[in-house]
Amino acid sequence: MVAKINRGSSLYGALIYNQEKVASDTARIIAGHRMITDINGNTENVLRQAMLSFDNYLLANKNTEKPILHISLNPSPEDYLSDQQFAEMGKDYMEKMGYGDQPYIIYIHEDTGRRHIHIITTCVDENGNKISDKYEWNRSMKVCRELEEKYNLKDVTDKKNELLEPYLKKVDYSKGDLKTQISNVLKSVKNSYRYQTFGEYSAMLSCFNIEAKQVKGEHEGVPFTGIVYSVTDDSGKPISAPFKSSLIGKSFGYDGLNKRMKHNTKEFRAGKWKPKIRNQVALAMHGSGGDKLVFINLLKRHGIDVVFRENEEGRIYGVTFIDHNSKEVYNGSRLGKEFSANRYNSLFSELSAEPHLHNQAEAGNFQQDTTFGGDLPSVSTEMESAIEQAFGIFSFEQHGDDYQEIAFANRMKKRKKKSRSRGI
Repeated sequence: MVAKINRGSSLYGALIYNQEKVASDTARIIAGHRMITDINGNTENVLRQAMLSFDNYLLANKNTEKPILHISLNPSPEDYLSDQQFAEMGKDYMEKMGYGDQPYIIYIHEDTGRRHIHIITTCVDENGNKISDKYEWNRSMKVCRELEEKYNLKDVTDKKNELLEPYLKKVDYSKGDLKTQISNVLKSVKNSYRYQTFGEYSAMLSCFNIEAKQVKGEHEGVPFTGIVYSVTDDSGKPISAPFKSSLIGKSFGYDGLNKRMKHNTKEFRAGKWKPKIRNQVALAMHGSGGDKLVFINLLKRHGIDVVFRENEEGRIYGVTFIDHNSKEVYNGSRLGKEFSANRYNSLFSELSAEPHLHNQAEAGNFQQDTTFGGDLPSVSTEMESAIEQAFGIFSFEQHGDDYQEIAFANRMKKRKKKSRSRGI
């Protein structure tokens, strides 16, 4: 089980988040402690009565800037607990963490593949003093292990991925609540995926049917750059109105992303993380026989997505690889000059060296998955051997920025300007 503790200053914000899910029939109130409201009563009165339950504590608050706790307890999707067991587990957790005498309300959420609970409480006692949060993370981990044993829950080794995985899937326009779906993906990839440019960031999000765009404007004479997010279909075409980053969180706006990208770039240059996918990309290049579809699907087989950027004439001027295993994103030339955009223009314009792979692609034998991968035809042992023998043609020089891609884009801009001036 994974526990997540968020601290905030807005009781209303925490309550309305859960009540909106109750209104959409994806959440329910299953328990409460020292709450004025009747949890089985009129839902229209729940918000007002719940806020009244916290009034005395928040009015007595002396110095705590973020007195509201919004806790989620997330068993593995393989675990099953009844509503009563969830309620008892929530009470046990609050008691063991030192919040057993506080007012709190417990919601069960069923909007993802994982049934889990949210608990709203305050870390300020009746006298306005903050309840100690010393060693809180370590204590929470220990409590989770105790509750796993008590309720016979699965002990998950990778706690971080266990918590994020339910949200790492494509946004589904048909399910509605688009802002929440986008927000769940953005918050899940925020600290789990590593990217160094906005192009890498937007390419990664395209795998989840989200488009990220920079918008420029001016406010009271001061220029600004903002970020908006839209839902797309599987072809990348926007199918929803854009959402401002400010509706999701500051860290997903222009300044927040710049801060994250600078941090990632600093660690990359310090050698704290390096590409692990050069071999797979090189093998796919050789095994594709010059067919883009085969190349894309060979990489999907290894949990790698590739996003090509093309101009109106269909020429590739950018390529980005998303390694979902290591949660890393790379522009092509960052892997080496052999993996930059120009190389793929040459590769995919050449005649197929492996006709049988082309025939499979044309016959529609590749089945796309809804997330990262899909069912792919196996590559024969002879093919694997041939690829390994030819592998020496690739050298793996490491490059930082996509200079060839940038240069190509600049050349195209100049050509367009010249053609316009001639037409005039």
